[in-house]
Amino acid sequence: MTNKQTEKISILLRESKLSVTETRMKILELFMKSNGALEHSDFDKLTGKAFDRVTVYRTLQTFLDKGIIHKIPTTDTSVRYALCKDACSEHVHNDHHVHFKCEECGTTICLDETNVPDIHLPRGYAAHNVEVVVSGVCKQCK
Repeated sequence: MTNKQTEKISILLRESKLSVTETRMKILELFMKSNGALEHSDFDKLTGKAFDRVTVYRTLQTFLDKGIIHKIPTTDTSVRYALCKDACSEHVHNDHHVHFKCEECGTTICLDETNVPDIHLPRGYAAHNVEVVVSGVCKQCK
């Protein structure tokens, strides 16, 4: 990790009122290096060393609560996470965009340029969240 990356991660943690710990730094570094979403089991695979599962779970939950990462819906039982954009804050996620999951390699990415379709609900209904996942084959696998 470069000094610039280290400083960027430290600033993000401090702005989120979080202690700067080695685990938090490493997890955020992996998110910043990844091209897509990560799941709990990816951290061991990507680093080649074992992370304490409970610590990773708590760190991901803290990052989620602070608006640093957001959950991505999946069709299986796994949970994937991706970095939030600047518009998110503690307990408020403004990541209204479409996600794409490749059926070949399993990569999930945020499609920030793709608008979420308008949803017209019946009278009396109020939407709090809309999750859109498109599945297919990514350009690397095609």
